Order: sequence, then structure tokens, then C-alpha cells
Amino acid sequence: DLQICQHRAPTCCTKKMEESYQAAVRRERTQSIQALNFELKYMIVGHITAFQEAFESLLRFAENRTSSLFETAYRPMAKEAAEPVKELFTDISLYILGAETTVESAVLRFFDSLFPLVYSRLINPGITDLSEDYTECLRLTRQDVNPFGHYSKNMVTELSKSLWASRMLSQALSLGIEVINTTEHAALTKECSKALVKMQYCPHCQGLTLIRPCVGYCLNVMRGCLASVSELDAQWREYISTLEYLTNEMAASHDLEIALTGIRNSINEAILHAQLNGPQLSATVDKVCGQPRQQEGNLSSDNIVPVKEATEIQTFVMAHTSLNSKRREFINYMKRSRTFYASIAERLCDGDLVMRDSSTCWNGEDVV
Repeated sequence: DLQICQHRAPTCCTKKMEESYQAAVRRERTQSIQALNFELKYMIVGHITAFQEAFESLLRFAENRTSSLFETAYRPMAKEAAEPVKELFTDISLYILGAETTVESAVLRFFDSLFPLVYSRLINPGITDLSEDYTECLRLTRQDVNPFGHYSKNMVTELSKSLWASRMLSQALSLGIEVINTTEHAALTKECSKALVKMQYCPHCQGLTLIRPCVGYCLNVMRGCLASVSELDAQWREYISTLEYLTNEMAASHDLEIALTGIRNSINEAILHAQLNGPQLSATVDKVCGQPRQQEGNLSSDNIVPVKEATEIQTFVMAHTSLNSKRREFINYMKRSRTFYASIAERLCDGDLVMRDSSTCWNGEDVV
């Protein structure tokens, strides 16, 4: 009653043993594909982690630099500017990690929050009436009066270029993991598991436990079993090319590090532009929002903690170097894995599975 290991000679197998063999080949094939995938997946996961750590380090550095701008140059508004600065960098982080947001909305929201502070603390430092209604009026007026000139739009353009490449790379790496995980658990067809039993275990039914499959026979069986997986070859090669393009984009003119550290200067230029045009801004705002109450004397700016910039610069240099070397190392490894899906049958038939250094092997029917 054997279905797979039918042979003219007497056999020591039963139908139940054949079923056990089918379960065994399915388990073994999954394990061997997982072992092949492990190095590739480990490399991608490692790069995702290294990329995110270096990115977070750069982001903290850029955020501290921006905070220190307010604490050194614009002390009257430093305390109140802390929250908008934090929100801006949180939004940037979320964008890179794939959140449904845009760089433009993050930057413009920041400048909307900044204008009431610049207006009431720097342009008209005597204002005390910062009611919710008046603040909201200033926020809404910002888009019409354009107090920060072209600097806010320039910041959107610069950040969008470099952060786009980083966002795409982050998503591409996650996609790579998804593809590998899916191929790991690709179900074997009934025909395939029968072919694998015939190749690996039918010799056992004749008592030939040391005979292994012939190389050509193994390749034919594996290619048949993995036809659906090897079809990924063209797309995988294209995927590697895309990764290469994105890492080059990040390292070239759209350098993430330069863009993040440039945020401080962009904000500084924008505030200076608003101060230079203070009288015209005041005239326009008074017409739209009315005249707020004034108070003599300077406003206090207590509880400002200065930023230790020296250690931050050291951290930045280390993160920058780490990110660049990780990029190079990673893309060189990925380039070597271009043929991963095309050569998967060859790699599974390599090693202990087949008979390489012997004159006898199993061809599916007999020892040859």
C-alpha cells in the first residue's frame, strides 16, 4: 500500500512511515530555508537597528542645537519655544519611520507656533495679553503676513529632499524583512513533499541509509519545489538596486546629517527676517487681531538650562561616522545577495544533502 516509495524489492517501510517522512521533509525544508535566510535577515535587521540608533542620535543633536539657539540668542522666548521645537523633531522622527505625515505640515506647524512667541517676545516685548484667542489669531495670520519670508519654505524644501530618501530606505528595509519572512513559510505542495520523500527517504526503505541523492537529481527536485520562490529573482535584483540608489541619495546631496543640523540656522534666519520687518508686521497684525495690552519692563526668562554643546558635537561626529560606515558595509553585503533567490536550489543541494565525493548515489529509482 505504499504511495511514494514503491519498489520491486522487499521494503521495510509502511504507509504510516511515508506520512512521517512527508512531515519530516516539510519541517527540514523550512529549517534549511530559515538557515539560508538567517544571515540575510540578520544583516537587514542589524542595519535597521543601527540606522535608527544613529538617526535618533543625530535628531537629538539637532534638537539640542536648536534649543540652544533660543537659550543663547532669544532668551525671552526660550522657555515657551521648547514645546514647538520638541514637536517639530518628533514629527520628523515619525515621518522617517513611515507615519502618514509630511515634512511640510511639520515645518509649517512649527512656524505657526513660533510666530506668536516671536511677535510678543521679540518684536513687541511689552505684550502681556497672550490670551488663547489672540495667540490663535497670530497663528492664523502667520500664513497671510508671511513673517519668516522664504526661510520657512526653504527649510521645507531642504528637509523634504534628504528626509525622503531616509524614509524610503527605512520602509524598504522593513519590506525586505517581510519578503524573507514570507518565503521562509512558503507552503510545499503535495507533489513537492512526495518528490522530497522519494529523494531523501525512499532509499531508507531498502535499508540504504547512507546513500544520498545525486547532485543533478537534487537540483531538479529543489528547482521544482522552489519555482514560486525563485520567481522572486527579478524583483529581488531590482530591490537591491533600489536600496543602492537610496543609500547613494542619502550620502550625496540629500545628506540627512547636513539637513538636520541646518535646521538651527534656518530658524535663526527666519526669526531675524521677522525682527527686521517688525514695524510692517505690527501694523498688519494690529489691523487683523487688534491691539493687545502692554506692560513696561522686561519679561523674565527663568529656568533656562544651557545646553552642553561640546559633548553633543562629539556624539554627532560619532553618529555621522557610524551611519556612513554602516551604509557602505550594508550595501556591499546586499549587492552580494543579488542572486539569493536565483541560487536557492543550488544552496539547498550543497553540503551534506547530496553525495559529492562518491561514485554511487540515489537517482530516485535506484542506486547508480
